[in-house]
Amino acid sequence: MAIRLQMRKDSPAVWDSANPALLAGEIGYAWDSADSASFGRIKIGDGTSTWTQLAYFYSSGDSAGLYSSGGGASSFYGDRGLNIGGQPPSGSVSHISYVDITTLANAQDFGDMVASNRGHAAVSSGSIAVAGGGTASSSGESVNDMGYFAIASLGNATDFGNLTSARSKIAAAGDITRGIWAGGYDGAVNIMDYVTIASPGNATDFGDLATGRDYLMSAADLTFSLFGLGENSSNSSTNIIEYVTTQTTGNAADFGDATTSRASGGTGVIGNTTRGLFCGGGSSNVIDYVTIATPGNATDFGDMTSSKSDTACCSNGTRGLIMGSSQWGEDMIDYVTIATPGNAADFGDLITLLYNAEDAGASGNAA
Repeated sequence: MAIRLQMRKDSPAVWDSANPALLAGEIGYAWDSADSASFGRIKIGDGTSTWTQLAYFYSSGDSAGLYSSGGGASSFYGDRGLNIGGQPPSGSVSHISYVDITTLANAQDFGDMVASNRGHAAVSSGSIAVAGGGTASSSGESVNDMGYFAIASLGNATDFGNLTSARSKIAAAGDITRGIWAGGYDGAVNIMDYVTIASPGNATDFGDLATGRDYLMSAADLTFSLFGLGENSSNSSTNIIEYVTTQTTGNAADFGDATTSRASGGTGVIGNTTRGLFCGGGSSNVIDYVTIATPGNATDFGDMTSSKSDTACCSNGTRGLIMGSSQWGEDMIDYVTIATPGNAADFGDLITLLYNAEDAGASGNAA
């Protein structure tokens, strides 16, 4: 007996907006004629999860057929949100704090970084977090050190290796295996370097940004890493968004423009396997978003609870957190539902007031 397979098809933006729960075994196909990706993208329902909670399966074209993204929100992001280091009103802190992203509450102590740095950036595989670069509180100079820790086990970080150069005000993004650090302060550099998250060691050159910037923001899905906004070598704020294919070394390409030019710090990776958000910067409360697989200009998402910059961010694929701020120092944590444009709301508080957390947020699995 022949079996006819039913499939639902629509653009990524429509899927995100409607956010339906697919039936068990039901296939949803995300397709857009303007999508620059060379593969089709599908999700397979489990009867419970909504569209944005499901992992993508990807068609690899001429290579190996379909492969799973490894669990989407449950693996790539995870429900444990992390704030790593930062700058209180005096000096720097080495502590790592954490929250359960699914539950509104104040942060708790996790452990300590290898060194007290600020202006650094972090990536996560879902099980391991790596933070690198920044400014050392002991010397006030940019550093290239990286530290890592297991997200499920409370405790202190361990030395991972070094970036290819010392720099702060840096951004980081990646996928479940590779982390990329881009740009940075000390001349608004265009450097990108990367590591394999599961293998401690020194970073390797990835390629160059088209425009050197510091105070960048970042976002990623399981294929592309985006580096947006920031301040160029003329100390001017930009609205530039560039992107790379995370698993393919090379120079970044133009993605589109943010809704406004902003710098003075940004956010960590906040989004899901479809949508990336860029939050605040300078004296702005703006949140805008892009569909990561579809190059183009950003769209207004809503506003944060106040103007923020130099924040740390993370997400579990459903909810995004925006932590701290350099606007006179702040311990507030904002949150948004990534699939639903709108204004942010109060989540809880960090352990202490923080200024330059900049991008030092990550998330992963608590067990």
